[in-house]
Amino acid sequence: MTRITRFVGGLALAAVLAAPLAGSANAQSSDSDSQIMQGLSQATMFDPSLTAQVLRQMAQDAVAKNAPLTLDKSEIAKRLDTLAQITVQIQFALGSDIIRPESYRTLGAIADAMHHPILWNYKFIVVGNTDTTGTRAFNLKLSQERANAIVQALVTVFGISPDRLEAVGLGQEALQVPSKPQDPINRRVQIFTIGTLGPMGKPVPTGAP
Repeated sequence: MTRITRFVGGLALAAVLAAPLAGSANAQSSDSDSQIMQGLSQATMFDPSLTAQVLRQMAQDAVAKNAPLTLDKSEIAKRLDTLAQITVQIQFALGSDIIRPESYRTLGAIADAMHHPILWNYKFIVVGNTDTTGTRAFNLKLSQERANAIVQALVTVFGISPDRLEAVGLGQEALQVPSKPQDPINRRVQIFTIGTLGPMGKPVPTGAP
C-alpha cells in the first residue's frame, strides 16, 4: 500500500485529480494514482541546496561517524521532510537490487503521475532506505543499488527522461520510525520533488516532430 506524506499549502488539484492519468497497463487503482499525483505535486519551497550529491555525502558522513542511533529523526530526515514526497513499498529479491514483478504495478502508477502535464517538467530524487538489519556500510550500498534499479526501471520501462531523475541510497540514516530501527516499515522508497528542469511551458504532444 502506498503511504503518502502530505504537506500544507498544496496546489489546487481537485480538477486535475478528477482527470485520468496517462494510460498504463501497470497502473494502480485511480485512488492510488490520485494520491501519488497529489503527493508529488504539493507546492513547497524547493531547497536548491539539497541535491542528490549533498544527500549522499550526508549519508556517507553518518556512516563514517557511526554515531549511536537516537529516538529523534536524523538531520537528513528532517531536511527531507520539507519537500513534496511520496513513500512507497517496492519489493526486492532478498539482499539484492532485483525488483520483484509485483512491484512494477506501483512503478507504473508513479510513472503515470510523472508523465502527467502537471509534473512533466519536474525533477525527482528517488531515495532508498533500509532498516538497521546488517551493517551501516552494507545498508548504504544496498539502498543505493536499489534506488539505481528503480530509476533504471522508470527510464527504460516507463519512458521517464533520465534528466528528471536521480538516485540516492540513505541506508539506515533516515529511519521512518527511529524507536523501532529494525521494523520493516523503515524499508521503503521515497520520491521527492526537487524543482523543475527549466521554465514551465507547454509539453510537446507525443509523436510530434
